[in-house]
Amino acid sequence: MATGFLKVKGATIVDQNDNVVRLFGASLGGMLNMENFMNGFPATESSTRTAMLEVMGKENYEFLFERIIHHFFTVHDVQLLQSLGINSERGFKHLDRIIDLCSAHGIYVILDMHTAPGCQNPDCHSDNHTSYAAFWDFKDHQDRTVRVAAFYERLDKALRAVDPNHMLFLDGNTFAMEWKGFKGVLPNSVYSIHDYSRMGFPIGKRYVGTPEQDQKLRQQYNRKCEFHNQYGVPIWVGEFGPTYEPSGPDADQVNAERNALLGAQLAIYEKDQVSWSLWAYKDVGVMGMVSLSPETPWMKLVQPFQDRKADLQIDSFTARPTEELDTLIGQMAAWIDKVSPAAKKTYPAIWDTKQHIRRNIVQTFLATSYCGEFAELFRGKSKAELEELAKSYALHNCIQRKDLVESIARYASPQGQEVK
Repeated sequence: MATGFLKVKGATIVDQNDNVVRLFGASLGGMLNMENFMNGFPATESSTRTAMLEVMGKENYEFLFERIIHHFFTVHDVQLLQSLGINSERGFKHLDRIIDLCSAHGIYVILDMHTAPGCQNPDCHSDNHTSYAAFWDFKDHQDRTVRVAAFYERLDKALRAVDPNHMLFLDGNTFAMEWKGFKGVLPNSVYSIHDYSRMGFPIGKRYVGTPEQDQKLRQQYNRKCEFHNQYGVPIWVGEFGPTYEPSGPDADQVNAERNALLGAQLAIYEKDQVSWSLWAYKDVGVMGMVSLSPETPWMKLVQPFQDRKADLQIDSFTARPTEELDTLIGQMAAWIDKVSPAAKKTYPAIWDTKQHIRRNIVQTFLATSYCGEFAELFRGKSKAELEELAKSYALHNCIQRKDLVESIARYASPQGQEVK
């Protein structure tokens, strides 16, 4: 087992005895930073919480969320992760508890500032109500790349003044997919990438393992790592993973393909001997290694709303093709592209006009309008009922995604095995 503080040495992470350490993790998204697709909310966490506070009252509202966080991650979750070979967790009363639990089982904790004040990007997971990333007060992509680099330099100086020992983990631009505008590296810092593939989502082509698809996976990964290879710094895949289909005639086949895609990505990371952290450990059945059982009080309460969310496309991770809505968005996008060709250049450039419409109208304006309806599901619940809802997040009330768990165990530890 690694000993002492971990540190960066060239392109590797080492312990105090200079032994190379690879970090294998699963992110605790959906706990201290909740997200619509991970917890079943219609919109951003703050919009949903505001509506629930109004309906439930302060006492019951605080009780429910406190108990969800309590049940979300306990010693049983740590023991499961330890058994699979996981040695790092990406995720301040509850934070101390998590760190203590992980430390007792030999698991490192990587603190994840997943949402910054003012929102660091235009998407829902940064709790952004408008798609305006006010944290940067951005003008265009070039300005932002300069500003994020300058911010990281200031952050490094401030942190090193009080903590010279811990490694600093930094994300790149455009959802951590590129490092344009960065010149040089900071000491004892790990530079993260996000390695999602469109083939892992309903919007992409299905993965069948052709040489062309595998070559594309490798090329996308290599492009994201150009900065790391140029400066000789460690590569940490801070997020990756597909979504899974909850039901439907092709669900089993689609999920087998998505897990094969995950395996192909893990094989790349293994070949290059890099560290990684799966997104995510636990959720309501979209991406999690473990998911709340459909028979739990929480899922029975929110599942009908989940199904409506998918058809309305107000949640990008669970959106289903809908002829009426897709036609409307297509017509609006065509009109915008005709009258304003420059609209296509709006940041982030990886979004086409249809995606900007979905994000700004469907997944912001429309999604937020459903927060009150979602909150009404909790009206009049007693503390005993709220406790049962919160217990839905406890590991013994969750279902392991067997193929995914086996894939993680295979690459994180030869001795990894399922805990029952």
